[in-house]
Amino acid sequence: MTTATTTAPAVGPKSTTVRRLLALGRAEATLLVRNRTALFTALLMPLVLIVSLRGILRKQADSTPGLDVDSMLVYGSVGMMLSFVVYYNLTGAYVARRGELVLKRLRTGEARDLEILLGTAVPSLTIGLLMAALIGVGGSLGLHLAVPVNPLLMLLGMVMILATMIALAALSSAFTRTVESAGITTLPMMLVMQFGSGLFVPLEVMTKVVADVCRLLPTTPAFQLIRIGWFGTDGSAAATGFAGSWGAAGPHLITGGIWLYLAIWGAHRYFRWEPRR
Repeated sequence: MTTATTTAPAVGPKSTTVRRLLALGRAEATLLVRNRTALFTALLMPLVLIVSLRGILRKQADSTPGLDVDSMLVYGSVGMMLSFVVYYNLTGAYVARRGELVLKRLRTGEARDLEILLGTAVPSLTIGLLMAALIGVGGSLGLHLAVPVNPLLMLLGMVMILATMIALAALSSAFTRTVESAGITTLPMMLVMQFGSGLFVPLEVMTKVVADVCRLLPTTPAFQLIRIGWFGTDGSAAATGFAGSWGAAGPHLITGGIWLYLAIWGAHRYFRWEPRR
């Protein structure tokens, strides 16, 4: 008499949030590499703007004595890099995946909604952070900038601006029908980031009224946190040390937190997972 033996089915690695994010990120990275237009926008367009930024800052320094051109060049370059690579590129990615019904199919699997959005953002975040780090470290060493006053505040500002950009990209995609139209729908926010956040035009060269208004715009507080953590000032007062930088950062933390909440609420309220019929 023989006894039948049963073989237990092979069990693969347990699905976790990290595994799902990495899997989604790898798939999105493959699509990004194949899309030469998106890759050009993410890698070369910011570099072109950085070259023009140096000339603009030098002209502003002629009429604004004491303006630190080197520090503003590195700070502005990092901000512009993140705005193009993360916000602009990610808006197009959300629109493209929605049009291909990828987002709709992903929702039928294990991945939660937040994991799908973050997984799609992984390549843009990775490229943006790597290029920002390269510009920040390379520019600081080449221009002999001082070491950051408060690295923790810089990190907090970086997390806040990246989270805000992801939420704004998701929100912008809701009003973008095609990938081609993303250049139009993202233009207002791109202008707010580059000109209103003190990247192209430092806030200290603006009139007080205009500068105060710009400090209340969606992305300005997070960028200012990075600037205060790096240089000890946002340009409105004298530079301070580690302890004093927290006090200078207080208003920006409050304003930035409010805008981050509103951006997340807007993305949750209006984001579309499938094309309009």
